[in-house]
Amino acid sequence: MNVIEKLNSIKTGEITAKENVESFIKVIDENNEEINAFLELNKENALKQAKAIDEKIANGKKVGSLAGLVFGVKANINVEDLIVSAASKTLENYIGSYNASVVEKIIAEDGIIIGLLNMDEFAAGSSTETSYFGPTQNPAAIGRIPGGSSGGSAAAIAAKMCDISIGSDTGGSIRNPASHCGVIGFKPTYGAVSRQGLLDLSMSLDQIGPLANDVSGIALALNTIVDYDETECTTLNWDKPDFTSVIEDNSLENMKIAICKEFIDVTDDEINKTVNKAINKLVDGGAELVEVSFDYIDLCLPTYYLINYVEFFSATRKYDGRDYGYRIEEVCGDEVLRRIKIGSHIAQAEFSGKYYKQALKARSVIRNEINSMLENVDLIVGPTVPKLPHKIGEKLTPMEMYAYDILTVIANLAGIPAGSIKAGEVDNIPVGLQLQAKPLDDLKIIKAMSVLQNTQ
Repeated sequence: MNVIEKLNSIKTGEITAKENVESFIKVIDENNEEINAFLELNKENALKQAKAIDEKIANGKKVGSLAGLVFGVKANINVEDLIVSAASKTLENYIGSYNASVVEKIIAEDGIIIGLLNMDEFAAGSSTETSYFGPTQNPAAIGRIPGGSSGGSAAAIAAKMCDISIGSDTGGSIRNPASHCGVIGFKPTYGAVSRQGLLDLSMSLDQIGPLANDVSGIALALNTIVDYDETECTTLNWDKPDFTSVIEDNSLENMKIAICKEFIDVTDDEINKTVNKAINKLVDGGAELVEVSFDYIDLCLPTYYLINYVEFFSATRKYDGRDYGYRIEEVCGDEVLRRIKIGSHIAQAEFSGKYYKQALKARSVIRNEINSMLENVDLIVGPTVPKLPHKIGEKLTPMEMYAYDILTVIANLAGIPAGSIKAGEVDNIPVGLQLQAKPLDDLKIIKAMSVLQNTQ
């Protein structure tokens, strides 16, 4: 049963919202100690919410578009009365005093928040190993990382602990773990979803998005969370589509998709072979395949991390131990401290022009190049992550860790939508197909994912 079928079953009373919540609580109770996806649980409230939804349905009253569906939320997104720690000792006692805009929208549509999910500390990482509360296991490849920084969000879906999860994506933090865990993850166009209530990693790159086991879950979530928010200055006021309108599609006639040689060149051969099989299915579905080139692949990671360092340093100045939590530099992990120190250094006046402003110029070059690549095609398709996830505890240098992001940072730098869907497996480990589109062409990605899913 996919997510939309379950939703319809709840609305018709075939199964109850309470039964849906209870089934996930059972799975969480049995498996979370091993997987470590959830940091905070909201069982009592979730059951109370489910009961109210069931009563509305029983009395013939109108219910929301997410009625009874169960959501997990990344621990850097505010949920009232839960500890919003961002997986850091810095905020281990910080209780959310309000709901982020996305959480408000989910609850308003009768979605149920079951708890908060593990992540890399302050979203600084690609493996979920930097969490103060310990690493998350990859349910699809036990013993290996689930990816990051939204590792808990992907693992919760892969372990069937909730219907839909919400993560944040700054340089691939939704798509990277979606690829490693064999689930679907989606980063909307920058500004399509309100970031109000998100703890910033890098404000000009961050975007909130959903993860699910099937495309209908992604589409339902997007229909709710993609919206203009007058309290958040980056949100877009646009004529958003109905994302569920394409989930039954099985044809890509008149759609042109592109592969990029430079993306293939930086990716392991076995991953490329698996991804190519998924691309061939899109072609079988009617898509025309062309090739494009991208001359700035080597520029992407340095540009991304320079911007990330400076904006993260700025964002963390509020964690000074006076209003809440501890002073971040005194209790944070190595990766967070590394980013703060480098960001502080680059932000100094004498280095700002040399590094940060140059990185902003480089981002403009990358954005223009990506937009020109997309000018005559609907989608760019290829691998999500260039290598398989390493074993938990295996020592990687910072540059080896950053290399996971080489294919995903591009969408954040360009502000374009991008998603990852399972392409297949290499050595029994999931591998993702990444799809990227023009700004506000988010629906085209959902359509292609639907065709891939419906023809398997």
